[in-house]
Amino acid sequence: MAQTKVKSSQEFVPIKEIRSGVVILKDGSLRAVLLASSLNFALKSQDEQEAIISQFQNFLNSLEFSVQIFVESRGLDIRPYIALLEEQYAAQITELMKIQTREYIEFIKRFVENVNIMSKRFFVVVPYTTVTVKGAENVKSFLKRGSDKKDVRRDRLEAFEENRSQLEQRLSVVEQGLGGAGIRVARLGTEELVELYYKIFNPGELGKPIPPDAGRAG
Repeated sequence: MAQTKVKSSQEFVPIKEIRSGVVILKDGSLRAVLLASSLNFALKSQDEQEAIISQFQNFLNSLEFSVQIFVESRGLDIRPYIALLEEQYAAQITELMKIQTREYIEFIKRFVENVNIMSKRFFVVVPYTTVTVKGAENVKSFLKRGSDKKDVRRDRLEAFEENRSQLEQRLSVVEQGLGGAGIRVARLGTEELVELYYKIFNPGELGKPIPPDAGRAG
């Protein structure tokens, strides 16, 4: 009876590693992620709304590459806020302030239990894929068979830096385009990317610490 080989969950993760603020996929392509601010669009005047739509449309039409807009919706974790309130409670001197602080803590707990409060974050994923000619890659691979390992590592590092430079140019285009529409963006660093993808692939373990080797897969 043939045995079925069980694949590890890591084999289904497309990420090879994360370094220098760049996600490297197993197919060799790169990704950078921007955290985008939200807009109170409904509170804007009609002229402001039309201007925002026009600027965003111009931004999309100016792109010569694809981008991915990702919205993360999660239940609000109030544990850090509750911990802060508990510290404030312990620091109170008067009995009245202690009572009021305790009542406020209990109110917040009950409110969150009865109302499903969601936090939303908006991300823009900017890709870069190296265009290679298969025949040229085969020749390059053949020529490098006898090369020193240090030379191979150096060539890989040079290729990564060159590709990252192209990705940086794309990031600049996206940042300027979104800025014109009034959307502020911040690029995620290596640790922030590790945390983001760890939570995506481990939705049931949000309260657990991120393993130190989560930045490298395989």
